[in-house]
Amino acid sequence: MALLASQNSSALLASFLSLLVLVVSLQCHLASSAVLSGMKQHHNHASKPLVHTNQTTCSLFVGAWVRDETERYPLYHSSSCPIIDPEFNCQMYGRPDSGYLKYRWKPLHCELPRFNGIEFLLKMKGKTVMFVGDSLGRNQWQSLICMLSAAAPRAHTQLVRGDPLSVFRFLDYGVSISFYRAPYLVEVGVVQGKRILKLEKVDENGDAWRNADVLSFNTGHWWTHQGSLKGWDYVELRGKFYPDMDRLAALERGLKTWANWVDTNIDRSKTRVFFQSISPTHYNPNEWIVGGRTVMTTKNCYGETAPISRTTYPGAYPEQMKVVDMVIREMRNPAYLLDITMLSALRKDGHPSVYSGEISPQKRTNPNRADCSHWCLPGLPDTWNELFSTALFH
Repeated sequence: MALLASQNSSALLASFLSLLVLVVSLQCHLASSAVLSGMKQHHNHASKPLVHTNQTTCSLFVGAWVRDETERYPLYHSSSCPIIDPEFNCQMYGRPDSGYLKYRWKPLHCELPRFNGIEFLLKMKGKTVMFVGDSLGRNQWQSLICMLSAAAPRAHTQLVRGDPLSVFRFLDYGVSISFYRAPYLVEVGVVQGKRILKLEKVDENGDAWRNADVLSFNTGHWWTHQGSLKGWDYVELRGKFYPDMDRLAALERGLKTWANWVDTNIDRSKTRVFFQSISPTHYNPNEWIVGGRTVMTTKNCYGETAPISRTTYPGAYPEQMKVVDMVIREMRNPAYLLDITMLSALRKDGHPSVYSGEISPQKRTNPNRADCSHWCLPGLPDTWNELFSTALFH
């Protein structure tokens, strides 16, 4: 009898656990489906990115890359900018070519104004520029510091690195260029040892953002991570917890929380707000090799030394960008969309590839280890900052 009771208890427990898994899976599916159904209605009207510019005859983010053999590019040298992290410092870690440094962005119907670091520092005197987001935001933060340092090499400076906030100060000008690490822009908390991605909360993150004079946000890459790279254990939505959900649906919900926070908490008469669009990756050569090579020689961006010579990227347009576009359109006071997606997609040559300090010398001989998501410094992020400066001052 005792054995029979034990067997019955085990069967009941197994049934309960199976039911629990089914309920959690169903809740996850329903949450994703509900959000996705709303997204699909918007995406029918948002297939192209916004182009914001106060230059009525100039489409800043539509154009082509042109070779520039003048002394203008690169805007600085990696050896003279000690702030560059190893993962972005391609020249230090053995990249043999330098032609990728000699391209400039040529918008349609106009010329991109030349970056003037001293003008930037004088116009931003006594103010704070803060980049908020993931490592692509850090990529841009370090690029701007290098560009300004090259323009004012004798300026007294101070660097305070921290997590989540790092600050670089140009003391002679009272200018602070900051980076706040917030890969999702919404909160990730820890409850009983588990990481909870809270799609409906900004909370403490926002306390550091309120007083900046210029805010530039970005997100995207962390929402797609799988397996051990996934940045959460559970997603919290409407008071319920899910082990995972549709990633585009999660991105939309998180961005709507961010957008509402900005609309509610940032005084736009005092603070300029930018959102940097999705930075593309180049892990699939099939997206850009169209009838050009009969034999595939690479499996990613490794060995690419020149941009795509056209004005549009032949590969897929990022689904994440449609979400970003839709959410920003719906803001009460829309952020300025610094739309670097297409122009960056043309720069398959701009990634660290195997020439990154994050990759060991032994593994650099294996092209499969290539980093095709971050960008070399000097390099493409310098153009992002030329566009950023243009949007700020022109």
